[in-house]
Amino acid sequence: MKWEIVIGLETHIRLLTNSKLFSDSSNHMGSIPNKNINAVDVALPGTLPILNEKAVEYAIIFGLATNSKISNKTMFARKNYFYPDLPKGYQISQLDMPITSGGKIFYKNNEIEKNINITRAHLEEDAGKSIHGELMLSNGNPSTGIDLNRAGSTLLEIVTEPELRSVEDTVAYAKTLHHLVKWLGICDGNMQDGSFRCDINISVRKYGDQKLGTRTEIKNLNSFKFMEQAIKFECNRQINILENGGIITQETRLYDPIKNITVCMRNKENSHGYRYFNDPDILPLNISDDFIKKIKNKIPELPQICCKRFQNICEISLTDAKKLTANREIANYFDKTINLLNSKSLYKIAANLILGDITYFSNKESKDVFFSKISHINLANIVKRIGDNTISYKIAKEIIEGIWNNKFIGEIDEIIFTNGLKQIDDMIEFEKIIDDIIQNNDDIVKEFLSGKEKALNSLVGKIMKITKGKINPQKVLSFIKEKIYKKY
Repeated sequence: MKWEIVIGLETHIRLLTNSKLFSDSSNHMGSIPNKNINAVDVALPGTLPILNEKAVEYAIIFGLATNSKISNKTMFARKNYFYPDLPKGYQISQLDMPITSGGKIFYKNNEIEKNINITRAHLEEDAGKSIHGELMLSNGNPSTGIDLNRAGSTLLEIVTEPELRSVEDTVAYAKTLHHLVKWLGICDGNMQDGSFRCDINISVRKYGDQKLGTRTEIKNLNSFKFMEQAIKFECNRQINILENGGIITQETRLYDPIKNITVCMRNKENSHGYRYFNDPDILPLNISDDFIKKIKNKIPELPQICCKRFQNICEISLTDAKKLTANREIANYFDKTINLLNSKSLYKIAANLILGDITYFSNKESKDVFFSKISHINLANIVKRIGDNTISYKIAKEIIEGIWNNKFIGEIDEIIFTNGLKQIDDMIEFEKIIDDIIQNNDDIVKEFLSGKEKALNSLVGKIMKITKGKINPQKVLSFIKEKIYKKY
């Protein structure tokens, strides 16, 4: 019997606001426990929530980027439940009138373009965090502590339709969403700190059935690897139950990565169980079309569009274009660089340097530190000097490393002149070296004469090594061929 998997995702992203959703406490994660809290966060009597405008702006940015409908009127509701790290006894969220609805996200799985419909995206505050076993009582027994730094932090929950039909599609969508929210600058995407975490709703049904099966929800997956493993286990678990005549219970489950199993956390609640009602302390929010239009002007070019543009104007491969748009900082850096260049051949040189040495060094420090050392102007000038044969690729890499290590300081042309890095065009100076290498590599020469043009690349490499990259490799190749044809 064949079974079809049906999956929908609820993804919580922590928005990059300076303060929390309804208080002016810091939204920064990673501080010592209970440092970033105030009277609102701990729900002292008489405190009132004040909505963070930047959170609204970020939610609208996401909605516009996914072609969602932005609600001109949106409301907040209280989601009532008891948990030790929820001081108010309720969570402020949105139910009937979310800030955005509809929209699509386009993603690729094995280079096949697909899309998934978004049901809604709504703002809500996060709960605190229970810390188990790290605190010790005076009698030596472990205890549980409550850290409220996270309580009230700004979340946007993005809910999809149940349209995913495979593990691979689910992970591909989640990775695309992760890339998008980082690109938009609304979330840092730090999965380890819980800034991007997914709840996965899974059910199975026989192929051809139109009715959805009973679903389970796997909570708080903060790793693409765990997501893949959890889905595989849960699908197999449900299929085994059904094939043995059992019934799936609607419940919330947790994934245990050590045992690679999902375990029941609680029976699944519905919205009635949470006793939602409109929050009386927060007035309905009216969002004008002018406000939406103003925000629309702030949205950067989307990554898929940027990727296609790089591929077209630079005539680079899709793989390289994807790497250049892996994050917005590198994409902007490349954009600024090629704006100072005037040919596709130079664009390709810039792309190769960024994907090689530039990426290597930028990964060693923050992008801000790196770009302050090797500006796009410096990189463009290095590319120009490769293009006009003033320096070779090897020397270019040496210059980049030298600037990074503070060995070279100043303008690129000055660095080349002062350090004697200019490429040598006169082959006569190196004629004896070339003659010796041809003489000592008779087997390679024979390969070349038999029709294998690329055989000479190893000879060029040997000469470049001896001359420390200060000789034009194309001229070396031509000179070697000339010598061989004269001799043989």
